Amino acid sequence: MPVFLAIDLGAGSGRVIAGIADDAKLELQEIHRFDNPGTDLPGGSYWNIIGLFRDIVEGLRRGVEKYGKEIVAMGIDTWGCDFGLLDGHGRLLGNPHQYRDARHEGMPAVMHARLSEAEIYAQTGITTNFYNSSLHLMAEEQACSPALASANQLLFIPDLLAYWLSGKKVVERTIASTSQLLDASTGDWAWGVIETLGLPSRIFGKIVPPGTVLGPILPEVARLIGMEGIPVVASASHDTASAVAGIPMEGEDALWLSSGTWSIMGLETREPIRTPAAFAARCCNELGVEGTVRFLKNIAGLWLIQECKRQWALDGEALSYGEMAKLAADAPAFSAFIDPDDAIFAAPGEMPNKIRAWCERTGQAVPQDKGTILRIASESLALKYRVVFENFCALSGKRFERLYAGGGGIQNAFLAQATSNALGIEVVAGPIEATSCGNIVVQMIATGALPDLAAGRALIRRSFDFQTYQPQQQDDWQAAYQRFKSVIAS
Repeated sequence: MPVFLAIDLGAGSGRVIAGIADDAKLELQEIHRFDNPGTDLPGGSYWNIIGLFRDIVEGLRRGVEKYGKEIVAMGIDTWGCDFGLLDGHGRLLGNPHQYRDARHEGMPAVMHARLSEAEIYAQTGITTNFYNSSLHLMAEEQACSPALASANQLLFIPDLLAYWLSGKKVVERTIASTSQLLDASTGDWAWGVIETLGLPSRIFGKIVPPGTVLGPILPEVARLIGMEGIPVVASASHDTASAVAGIPMEGEDALWLSSGTWSIMGLETREPIRTPAAFAARCCNELGVEGTVRFLKNIAGLWLIQECKRQWALDGEALSYGEMAKLAADAPAFSAFIDPDDAIFAAPGEMPNKIRAWCERTGQAVPQDKGTILRIASESLALKYRVVFENFCALSGKRFERLYAGGGGIQNAFLAQATSNALGIEVVAGPIEATSCGNIVVQMIATGALPDLAAGRALIRRSFDFQTYQPQQQDDWQAAYQRFKSVIAS
């Protein structure tokens, strides 16, 4: 059976996954898992891009060792926005910064003095957020960065890694659409925005659609992994684009949730929505597979719970996610609420204390034990989903009856049930590995193994188990929603 290798990189870890596929079923096998820790240096927060590439090569080597000539192609997906700058010889000019690096601070005011956020949104369909590539490039420009002055091309993280594998320097469209520098209608660079912001137009190179075959791996990579000629596919390189492709939704304008470190809720549409109401709701338009638009809203997601876990481990108590979910389930309901998207929660560190401080500042009961902290975080996240859900209903004129959820976060059954309760609709959860599934399906389409995305989603539907959650305790959740809105508005 043919094998497709998905290189799936998140903001905390990475994996190389083998997709063993035919027309009837897709099976996933993890080949190599590795950490992706960011590093804080005197000059800022960076990614260890060289270490990531080394682990990717090791994963590919293990894949070749196991599957050999059955391997048909490989593709990469990563988190959005972060980038590397290359000189005229294709050499990387310094380590890429992390999107949580503090250099974005103060940049919105600088950017909007040159071009208002409404004007930027009218072209790009993206609101201004701390993680946008636009702000981080503005920071480089404001600092008179030697790297930016010397740069010949910008490549986003998956593009950079694909370049090191294939030798082809291109920008894949779904990852470019996260930058706030792409025209959501044309799929080309938003040249007017780029020029008005004073960014060097020379660094913005050729854009290719998801599913573009870049060519075979470089000879030097082939020597390292023990096999030559494997095609590198520019898959849906943004991990959310891959995740959405990997969720087997049904019908037009389906409502989806990609649940991970970030929770991202959205609609899969054919045209961007850039109305004043969409702008006011802080919704964004990113591009997807087969000409689709991901009309979406980013929500803090499992970041809150992950950071609690990390802090408690530093304090000497290592808890599994299963143990944490049980603690949350056993704690009292609706004791207090937080706004998961408040700026205080964006930076890493001391998350339990930040949750306590938010509750104290808003005049609520301050949680003392771990279970209550986790329950507050989980219920608040589900209720924030409700706020976004109501906005989507208003903006689309539809009342959705079902939410399709995929990603690692759906393993948290307590949060999945809370989501169904908060929204008052059915939640269909699966697959857990939505991102790898989408990455592989796009590779299969690119290499002729599948005709289109609809066939790919049908393959995923046949291949994995799905869990359905029905709303419960509606009166309690409706009352909690009213209290939640009051608290986050205060």
